[in-house]
Amino acid sequence: MKFYPSILSYLFDSKSTKRNIRLLLKFLLVLGILVSTYSIIFHFLMAAEGKEHSWITGFYWTLVVMSTLGFGDITFTEDLGRAFSILVLLSGVVFLLILFPFTFIKFFFGPWIEAESKKRTPRELPPETENHIIMTCYDSVTRALIEKLNNYKRDYIVIVEDFQRALELYDTGIRVAVGSIDDPETYRKMRVDNAALVVATNSDEMNTNITFTVRELNERVPIITTADSPYSVDILNMAGSSRVMRLYDILGRSLAGWTMGGDCSANVIGRFDDLIIAETPAIGTPLVGKTLAESKLRENYGVTVVGIWKRGKFEIPTPETLIDRTSVLVLAGSEKQLTAYDDVYSFYHICSHAGDPVIIIGGGRVGQTIADRFQERGIPYLIIEKNPRKAQEKGHYVLGDAADISTLKKAWIEKAPAALITSHDDATNIYLTKYLRSLRPDMQIISRANLDRNVSTLHRAGADFVMSYSSLGANAIFNFLENEDTLMLAEGLNIFHLRAPRSLEGKTLARSRIREESECTVIALKVDGLMSINPDPHIPIKENAEMILVGTYEGERKFMRAFGS
Repeated sequence: MKFYPSILSYLFDSKSTKRNIRLLLKFLLVLGILVSTYSIIFHFLMAAEGKEHSWITGFYWTLVVMSTLGFGDITFTEDLGRAFSILVLLSGVVFLLILFPFTFIKFFFGPWIEAESKKRTPRELPPETENHIIMTCYDSVTRALIEKLNNYKRDYIVIVEDFQRALELYDTGIRVAVGSIDDPETYRKMRVDNAALVVATNSDEMNTNITFTVRELNERVPIITTADSPYSVDILNMAGSSRVMRLYDILGRSLAGWTMGGDCSANVIGRFDDLIIAETPAIGTPLVGKTLAESKLRENYGVTVVGIWKRGKFEIPTPETLIDRTSVLVLAGSEKQLTAYDDVYSFYHICSHAGDPVIIIGGGRVGQTIADRFQERGIPYLIIEKNPRKAQEKGHYVLGDAADISTLKKAWIEKAPAALITSHDDATNIYLTKYLRSLRPDMQIISRANLDRNVSTLHRAGADFVMSYSSLGANAIFNFLENEDTLMLAEGLNIFHLRAPRSLEGKTLARSRIREESECTVIALKVDGLMSINPDPHIPIKENAEMILVGTYEGERKFMRAFGS
């Protein structure tokens, strides 16, 4: 049913199509005159042979011969009639088998395809479009961001310069528009004045161009840009970027925060008024081997363990949950309570491998950021790097391939408390993770993942913790959009908060089935400005209450589907 409106809307859209319609009508007129002429001549020739046929039969014979169907039920017996049949047949081949299909494709099928393509890849958004997110690049970060925006039912558009690429993305379910990302007219057509955010994750130079271009049209719309080089931050800020993110720096600092050794205090990942959410590895502490009830963390320090991460699997803990060396505890409490926890358990990390260097595999931007963080915290380290040009300080570098055992021995593989794998190639990271795990079953291995789909593979290869570059970037952008200051817990674990859905108002947490339906945990409720940490499960959820939850990204999606927003 959509075929004909698409054609009609296209056919009357421009002067060129109107001209084409006139040519099409002329073609049909010529074809009609030709068929009529052949039908009249048919009657005269048949009468000359002593045969009589109706006018309908004449048209029937003409169309059968011209279309080359040739039923053979009506034929001429004399040479003149047969010569006429040959003429009708040849003209039919030209008009019906060549010109008519070409005409159909040019004036009907082609316009429909073009109309459908324009609908799939528009060059302009409707005037009423508002509160949408404009993205200038489709990469791993924006791909992860789009998943999050879909969960929260936020509108977005990705600007793509290549038409065919735009069609490919549309076919995968991505909302795209065609345009030049450095053209002010493109952003005017994307309704930038009504947008909630512009996201530029291109090169530093192009991000600067995009920022200046958008600022020509609007000085108020928020613009978030990424920067690979530290020297680009000031330039992008001067161009008008609302926030410049150095994702490699954020990733490096996050990976460093997970490392056992030095100052290993609980890593804060979210703050909501007096509530602090933090994560801390259990490896190297007396907590390993105990159940949650036996740890007595809540009784002794007031912190609540709201989740435990074990090699790629997030668990909602029970009193009988066992804490092992791979466990990462997600803690909720006040600043005072978390400080009390750190005063005791960070000591074990400091002493467990005092003086032994941590191995950093890869001296690129992420590896160097980790090294800078270690220097700030006083953690000894060695960087394994194949490229001698990247070796800046000889005392901290081991030149060679991390897959070579002799190189690893130079980096003190036998005593190193941890190894961080920072390559931008996931296949390399998986290979090295498996190799290091076979050499040191007791070592803490932390790896970077560039694509979310490789996180679980890295865990199977033996990584204790994995941080996804794309999820980290998407989460940082979304938090900026929501005006929040929340970091992403590694491997996709998320802290999110929202107004209590109508479907949950009046229900108690015990009856809400939030854990069963979404595998998320409500860690706090805020009502009338008062925060209730670890709320009583038998108190009803009040109208306009703010819920703070912890769960995986899949759990967040399940929550939004089950209870709405």
